[in-house]
Amino acid sequence: MIEVKDLHKSFGDVEVLKGISTTFEKGKTNLIIGQSGSGKTVFLKCLLGLFNFEQGCIAYDGKIFSELSEDEKRDLRGDIGMVFQGSALFDSMTIAENVMFPLRMFTKQSKSEMQDRVDFVLNRVNLSDAHNKKPSEASGGMQKRVAIARAIVNKPKYLFCDEPNSGLDPKTSIVIDNLIKEITEEYDITTVINSHDMNSVMQIGEKIVFLKNGLKEWEGSNKTIFKTDNTAVTDFVYSSELMKKVRQMYIEERQ
Repeated sequence: MIEVKDLHKSFGDVEVLKGISTTFEKGKTNLIIGQSGSGKTVFLKCLLGLFNFEQGCIAYDGKIFSELSEDEKRDLRGDIGMVFQGSALFDSMTIAENVMFPLRMFTKQSKSEMQDRVDFVLNRVNLSDAHNKKPSEASGGMQKRVAIARAIVNKPKYLFCDEPNSGLDPKTSIVIDNLIKEITEEYDITTVINSHDMNSVMQIGEKIVFLKNGLKEWEGSNKTIFKTDNTAVTDFVYSSELMKKVRQMYIEERQ
């Protein structure tokens, strides 16, 4: 579990995060959503320890990050897996070498042990025959699966995903969503996903935190988001014609 209390973050005179408090639960897919400029990317970077903040605290399973020693912070980073928006694979490396990279950084495993782990996670994301390919030879969906394999290769306690469906077609997006949810439940990971994709919200949004202008405007789940009368949330959720139809279907089913 990750607990956030009264988080404030500014850049110069501009306050981007204005006192956010929430929790992200273990074994669940936790989504951060909101319009561009809402503060969700800054929030995610604070959770990752990439940004310092002026006020508040973030605790990982009861351990407050700001109170950790440098060695403890390094250990914590070894417990974090990250799926970047653009996958962020190394073009000069094979897929297997990309996935092995965190093991080289954070463990002292032998080459055979690392290879066994790479084989296992690539098989888990259905890429058992892709070891020797370069990222440029893989489709966008395959690259995302490689990024997920790399993120979980070190058996993380916390998994962060920044717009994991960016640039993917709807069908492939569903595959990636389901894979993230399966892995979260299978390994009992605290997963936090930064997303603007309403399909993801509907598909895997077990916990949703909606940000607006640096504030936590609403939180709930994909089961409760259609019931809210919060206009900021409904304006965001029903901004597309498709979602308006979904809402109407929901209303009709409730009548």
